[in-house]
Amino acid sequence: VKVLIQVCGWLVGIPLEILVIVALIRGEYRRFPLVFFYAIATFVSTLVEVAFYAGFHGNAAASRQFAKIYWVNDWILQVLVFATVLSLIDQAISPFPWRRMMRAGLTAGALLFASVSFWLLYRPPPTKIGYWMTPWTRDLGVCGWVLDLVLWSMLIASRQKDRRLLLISGALGMQFTGEAIGEAIRLLSMPSMLKAITLIGSVAYMLTNLACFYVLWQTFRSRPRSPPP
Repeated sequence: VKVLIQVCGWLVGIPLEILVIVALIRGEYRRFPLVFFYAIATFVSTLVEVAFYAGFHGNAAASRQFAKIYWVNDWILQVLVFATVLSLIDQAISPFPWRRMMRAGLTAGALLFASVSFWLLYRPPPTKIGYWMTPWTRDLGVCGWVLDLVLWSMLIASRQKDRRLLLISGALGMQFTGEAIGEAIRLLSMPSMLKAITLIGSVAYMLTNLACFYVLWQTFRSRPRSPPP
């Protein structure tokens, strides 16, 4: 069942990632370069995981190597998505004189939170990487959700509504929320290694990622409306 769900996720996710990349190439990648890089990185990491999983599935040593590749990809994507949210916040606050101060404060706060969480949760080998990476990823998801909530609040409060920024913020907010929930559900299975609970967490994680890329595709596939005269 787990393999079937994973394959279905790839069959839906890979075309969605391609559609987002193609839609951005049509012009919006200039305004949202980090969203573009994040979409490309997600696509490449998915291809790497598919190739490795297809070639070495069933081998214990290869499964451990696959887990390492998965978490390295996750690190890279977490950094990119955090940078993406911060860049969107930077766009939202561009008219204000306190832009630099807020940018520096949010960046420092996010880095401090991630570093403290890593320091508290990290466990050296022989502890399996998933035992400490799962709660750390959950914490990063919560931090990302808070940053995205800040962005959403500023966009809602702004007199000039930027529909694209609102949709991108909403898409990333869904992803952060789903990832945090998925990782929290996975943590429930850690003590007894209940596969059914782990599967539920993985499905929640996957579905919100698919929803995020679907919203991004719908956002970028249409041309931006010209402002009224």
